[in-house]
Amino acid sequence: MDRLSRRDFLKLGTAGVALAATSGAIGAEKQEIRIGIQLYSLRRVLGKDFRGTLEKVAKLGYQGVEFAGYYGHDRKPKELRKMLDDLGIVCCGTHTGVNTLIGDRLKRTVDLHKTLGNPYLMVPGLPGKYRKGREGWLEAAKLFNDISAKLKPLGMWVGYHNHAHEFHKIGNETPWDIFFSNTVHDVCMQLDTGNCMAGGGDPVHYLRKYPGRALTVHAKEFGTPTTVVGEGKVPWKDVIAACRTVGGTRWLIVEFDRTSLDLFECAKRCIENLKSML
Repeated sequence: MDRLSRRDFLKLGTAGVALAATSGAIGAEKQEIRIGIQLYSLRRVLGKDFRGTLEKVAKLGYQGVEFAGYYGHDRKPKELRKMLDDLGIVCCGTHTGVNTLIGDRLKRTVDLHKTLGNPYLMVPGLPGKYRKGREGWLEAAKLFNDISAKLKPLGMWVGYHNHAHEFHKIGNETPWDIFFSNTVHDVCMQLDTGNCMAGGGDPVHYLRKYPGRALTVHAKEFGTPTTVVGEGKVPWKDVIAACRTVGGTRWLIVEFDRTSLDLFECAKRCIENLKSML
């Protein structure tokens, strides 16, 4: 599993800006960023051949997988963990509904991911009441602060993953800023580069604005017709530099959708391009 300690994580928050100003390329060389894949990208084949899909992912060189559903394998988490271990990959995150992090369901979610060795519990979207104006986003921030306080002693993080609408302004603010300006530092910012740009946002700006909070970042391309990382409009050089110097980023997690390519060919090109940029 990812062994970033909470002490190291907190240090990133206070030292990130100074590191960016003083270390440049030297800091980039010292900061290891691993590459994972969001399994939602492979959903069309995952349900047909779960283990075979993970085997192909591992052979392509991906070091981790982020789940978005388990196709029944969450009922036997020890067997799922053994499958990952046997293939030499780790669970680098999960996309889970906020309802799984509330009340009695929180313990079940924590127990599952303790078994899988995954500390990153990422919420990919929110019910409508939390997206209704500024007050809704403030209520969401309070909820995430409460969840974070429960997870922190367990060495786990809750985070939020964006789509495009979080960058459409409410008055003079974006929902993204309302939310992350009112959450504690331990609430992770899982920035999706492509979705951010689709909403008119600048991913580099947000990585710098909220230092040390982007432990995992979704590497998604922006711009038609390509969905292959490194072949569109995302300013990858600047994104990666920000991840290394101020983001605190440990994982770049590839995601793609609506590709005309064979899914594994797309996954192959994404990781090859990303490795060349790292």
